[in-house]
Amino acid sequence: MSNRVDEGVLAYLGKAIWTLLVREYLVEEKSIDKLEDLQKESLKYIGVKAQSSIFIELLGNRFFTSEEIEVYKRGRNFQSVVQSKNFDFQSYRVSTGFEVLIGHWHIEKQKERIEKLWEKVKTMIENKE
Repeated sequence: MSNRVDEGVLAYLGKAIWTLLVREYLVEEKSIDKLEDLQKESLKYIGVKAQSSIFIELLGNRFFTSEEIEVYKRGRNFQSVVQSKNFDFQSYRVSTGFEVLIGHWHIEKQKERIEKLWEKVKTMIENKE
């Protein structure tokens, strides 16, 4: 496990990776070419509420391994200096754990897990539209 990297750093990295995946998808595959539309559409994937819902649904579908759940829990329990004022604390913690897991996969060179997660999430969102 990426014990050498602080949870805050993993969350920061995970958030950046997740945001880039979403934005590339919306611009390249969904052909969104206006900033306002891009921001609106990205809310389905990015942010405390979206990420918390995504993680909980995938957890219910047994997407994650037991080791991945432990990494998530480590991130969920991380005491961030910055806390969202717009969302409940529980959702914020779940979202942070989700970001830490993505950052962990990246650091540990488990890019196939990020890709598998992304494909699953795209399908989930598209099925809800």
